Amino acid sequence: MNIYKESPLVAKREQQQTYIEVTDFGDLLLAYLQQLDVEYVFGIPGGAIEPFYNALARSDRQGGPRTVVARHEAGAAYMADGYSRNSGKLGVVCATTGPGATNLITGVAATSEYNIPLLVITAQTPLASFGASAVQESSCTAINTVALYQQMCRYSTLISHPDQFERKLVTAIMTAFSERGPAHISVPMDIWHLEPKSPEPAFNLPALLDRPSLFDTAAVDQLCREMTQCSNPVFLIGDEAAEAIGLILSVALKINAHLIVTPQGKGLVSPYHPLFRGVIGVAGHQNARELMQSPDIDRIFVIGAHLGQWATSGWDIQAFNNRITHIEENEINLAKTPMAGLHVRGRIATVFETVLGELSDETLDYKAVGKRQNTEPADRKRAFKLDDETGYVSDASPIKPQRLMRELPNIFPAHTHYLADVGNSFAWAIHYLHPYDRRIAGRRDAKGGLFRATLDFAPMGWAIGSAVGTALAHPGEPVVCITGDGAMLMSGQEITVAIQEQLPVIYVVLNDHAFGMVKHGQQMTGAEPIAFDLPKVDFAEFAKAMGAQAFTINFVEDLVELDGAAICRHPGPTLLDVRIDPDEVPPIGGRTDFLRANS
Repeated sequence: MNIYKESPLVAKREQQQTYIEVTDFGDLLLAYLQQLDVEYVFGIPGGAIEPFYNALARSDRQGGPRTVVARHEAGAAYMADGYSRNSGKLGVVCATTGPGATNLITGVAATSEYNIPLLVITAQTPLASFGASAVQESSCTAINTVALYQQMCRYSTLISHPDQFERKLVTAIMTAFSERGPAHISVPMDIWHLEPKSPEPAFNLPALLDRPSLFDTAAVDQLCREMTQCSNPVFLIGDEAAEAIGLILSVALKINAHLIVTPQGKGLVSPYHPLFRGVIGVAGHQNARELMQSPDIDRIFVIGAHLGQWATSGWDIQAFNNRITHIEENEINLAKTPMAGLHVRGRIATVFETVLGELSDETLDYKAVGKRQNTEPADRKRAFKLDDETGYVSDASPIKPQRLMRELPNIFPAHTHYLADVGNSFAWAIHYLHPYDRRIAGRRDAKGGLFRATLDFAPMGWAIGSAVGTALAHPGEPVVCITGDGAMLMSGQEITVAIQEQLPVIYVVLNDHAFGMVKHGQQMTGAEPIAFDLPKVDFAEFAKAMGAQAFTINFVEDLVELDGAAICRHPGPTLLDVRIDPDEVPPIGGRTDFLRANS
């Protein structure tokens, strides 16, 4: 790889003055977070981590990072995930020793799958108590949490001496960014109390993290030649292309490339973009799949895409042949495309800035191409087809989930952020939810995008917590969390965090009194119909009991008559209990085909 001159897109990080008064190691840790402009630490207090919470209290009074208290440690990790994805900053989550640390594991594992920079802080009982069966001991002689976190973190270590603290902390943070994932430090209770040798951080973290943009010059030169010579290309865009999406769209307009996204990349490209052809993979669109397989397509440029089971409909490589060029910063993703004719390694923003500079100045008329973007909702037109329009326009009761997805962007403003939870929620949203987005080109960093789902590790309830972190990263902007009744029963308590923080999060519950994906999956694969029933729960009353605003939606009329603007102005969350048709089958054929083939 060669070092490319720093892109003008990459802002110089300047060392920030540290205002926190450092009296112990908790203060020192927070001083480092303040260097990085981190605003929140998500977690739940407990005896062994209480010294760190004392430091958080002092930090809050001094204008530094403050705590956001979750209701379950996994929820705290989901919140840190949402905050990091949408702010571009380090997500920070903490838990006490023992069950606090183990409760956190599922949330941390989810961030590991999606390469989210996360600092995970857990406590330990005092060093002298190791091996003595102390309450909630998690040392190497008990439930070894350092070893547990080694399975999902890029770095996991015990700080067993005060002289290690600063060095290991900085290593963890640098690893979280350089290797894109969670890094874990475990701190015994007695270490927190000690006074550092210096009252100020010894390292300038912003300077250490300001790395030059790297890319393979020879590969980028070949990429430029391919883009100028291809006649009918496709751009397949994944979520890791978010930083460069504006540049990517500008290049697509110059070479008239069809735009397709993975399920994870949905939300980076406007569904009303004149070049957009839909979503590939599970719950995607048939016309997108047909386009990928068409012999008329001479080049497929895969950009920032993790081509796992969801994105490829169970690794059906028929659609991914030797016409592929894969452009990727995360080199692990390149292992998914051994059939590619060219692998381009490097920071995607820098690669596409170079390509854009090399392409001819002759380009499409951006204003003319964008005219259709400036239409009223009734005039919006998509350049791709839904597999089935019937439910999308249905006025039936119970409400069709397809119709619900159609109406949400009409109720809430164009800048709304949508998160779809694990289960039928993300299947309906991937195929049928199309938020209005005028942007078709230009330099921008789509941190988080307008739609997010987490599909690989796929923990139910992820979106409920992540919506809180998303709202904190986008103050005042509406966030819609689409979730199921099963996920709400798992993690619905996190709504009280949105109440406490007065966040305008709208929780849309697809209420069909079942684990819907289990139910329909069993029907579609011929499995025994078992263990999917849930009790009929009135989630509107559930939300009101916690102090949230709530509405019950039985009919399409209930939905279209909602005052979306008033809901967004409400100083706190709103829950919509939507009674959907329980017999409507979600677009999960790719998932069930894989299960059937492996049963």
